[in-house]
Amino acid sequence: MEALVAVGVPVALVIRLASVAAALGLARHARACRWAALGASTVASLLTGTVALQVIGSGHTIDGVLFRHTASGTVLGYSVTPLSAWFLMVTSLVAVPVALYSAGYFAHAVTTARTAAVGTAFTIMLGAIEVVFVAGGAIEFICAWEVMTLATSALVATEHESRASRRAAYLFLVMSHVGTGCLVAGFLILAAAAGSLSFPAILSGHIVVGPMRDLLFALFFIGFGVKAGLIPFHVWLPEAHPAAPSSVSAFMSAALITAGIYGLFRVCAFGLGTPEVNWALVILAVGALSAILGVLYALSQTDMKRLLAYSTIENSGIIALGLGAAMLALAHGRSTLAAVAVTASLMHVLNHAVFKGLLFLCAGSIVMATATRQIEQFGGLLRQMPWTGVCFLVGAMAISGLPLLNGFPSEWLTFQALLLGFTSTPGLVRLNLPLAAALLALTTGLAAACFVRAFGVTFLALPRTPSAAAAHESPVVMLVPQVCLAVLCGGLGLFPGLVLDALRSVTGSLPGTQPGVEVRSMGFGMPSGLGSFDHVVPALLALALLVGVIGAAALSSRRRAAARRAPTWGCGGELTANAAYTATAFSKPLMMIFRAVYRPTRQVDALAEVSPYFVQQVRYRSENEPIFERYVYGPLVKGVVRAASGMKVLQAGSLHAYLAYVLVLAVILLMWLGGTT
Repeated sequence: MEALVAVGVPVALVIRLASVAAALGLARHARACRWAALGASTVASLLTGTVALQVIGSGHTIDGVLFRHTASGTVLGYSVTPLSAWFLMVTSLVAVPVALYSAGYFAHAVTTARTAAVGTAFTIMLGAIEVVFVAGGAIEFICAWEVMTLATSALVATEHESRASRRAAYLFLVMSHVGTGCLVAGFLILAAAAGSLSFPAILSGHIVVGPMRDLLFALFFIGFGVKAGLIPFHVWLPEAHPAAPSSVSAFMSAALITAGIYGLFRVCAFGLGTPEVNWALVILAVGALSAILGVLYALSQTDMKRLLAYSTIENSGIIALGLGAAMLALAHGRSTLAAVAVTASLMHVLNHAVFKGLLFLCAGSIVMATATRQIEQFGGLLRQMPWTGVCFLVGAMAISGLPLLNGFPSEWLTFQALLLGFTSTPGLVRLNLPLAAALLALTTGLAAACFVRAFGVTFLALPRTPSAAAAHESPVVMLVPQVCLAVLCGGLGLFPGLVLDALRSVTGSLPGTQPGVEVRSMGFGMPSGLGSFDHVVPALLALALLVGVIGAAALSSRRRAAARRAPTWGCGGELTANAAYTATAFSKPLMMIFRAVYRPTRQVDALAEVSPYFVQQVRYRSENEPIFERYVYGPLVKGVVRAASGMKVLQAGSLHAYLAYVLVLAVILLMWLGGTT
């Protein structure tokens, strides 16, 4: 077993490559093609998950070689550190149920002609993400990063007949390559200073000093922030998630976004030396902005997958809040507080991957059953799809941060890191921490409202359309992964101490942190690790709730009163689906409160044939102003196009002009080389 773990990463990569070849060979047999790609992918994910658990449990790094070319001396290696093992474990934990779900979902949502392409792209994307987490140097990292990007864009463009899908894939590619350009520039600067491309050399800290450190932070923050979906680099995410197949969206939200978060941890927080206070404030500000704006935009969505996409931006911001608090603690030498904040952030990485993967899988089942993503066209689905409804409810309660589910422990620990940071951080800088905590509290409340709206309008009341009335439950192969993730939401929420125990080796491996989160009460408790400030035991809350329910049931059974059933009172009229509360009506009061953010525009047209006093029809249209697209990226794109148009004069079509350009460039290079020697 130990020998297999030692070579688990390259073996898993070989399995994925073999599954790609098998899927392409079975392209004409859709069922066999799906299981060849997704079944082998499941085996590979189980193997990489085993390697990750071994590293997390032992705290020791596993190094090895992915590719060796003896003639040229090229060696591409990998290194599974405790930090990379945590992200690898999170990816594997979600990849297995998503792959099993996809085996059933692709049979309905993907045409036979595209099954091989989608299955192989999914496998390649998953393998590339794993290599990103374990890459031992800049070359391996950038290559895997680019393969991950290209495979994801292919999946986003699965339904390429649609203009929206093509636009989403193009936007994702453009934003990703801007980020990749920043990463390449940053790694080349570090490699030139260190004389090596290996991560142990270039990410050892303090390779460069002075203003160059700030430039490197800016480059890496932009490069990784694009993939993490942080505002203002988020514009691709609400377009790409709805366009991709739902199971792919689940993995994108759980793992692709996590790749950007991993880069922020590995490079920005712990790879460039002790973080500057300004870096931490930038991360805190962007995290708070992403959290609050992400949930506000989610509240206004009527497309189920766009709602979940904006919620991903929100949770990416919550993770960034914990990371920003950790960087601020590291800047002031507070190692124990840094460990608490890192633990909170990494715990939310795991929890978000689980409950967001669950919600996207449930959304995929809903879309498959109703043939639409519009929440306003659902209603009453709990009767037709009870298992999906219960799983969605679990995910909705978890993402809302309710106790007993896994969203609560990580958000609670993030609160503790922010509030405790105020008491231990010197100067006026500490005022940013309670402000961030207040915005996090507002975000949590708005998230609860958002998912009360999503669940209530989708699953309760009466069906609003014939497709909702005719909906049916998903196949077993799609239900089992949902149930497994729902159970995992409950397990991680009831026993957070077990997660904290696993994270001790991760935080202990990071420079500048001192593991301070101790596990008490046999894995049930969740202290902050800083004295007796707090101590929460979710299992006791669950026990108290269970005792209350049993007591209420016992008291009600003693009365032996017969249940009286009567139709719901409808104010004297007949209840129909038209009388049900809509998603737009639910969110309208909140949209009015935050109208300065939404900047809504309305258009009302009254149609009349004879007289304007006798209106036959009223058409109402309302939409929110896309602030970032209009005021940030719009002027930026226009400036780039204007500059490109101005440079057209260089392309005169004259051979003599081109030879003159070459001659001038050669003279400049000779003068520069002569000056350097």
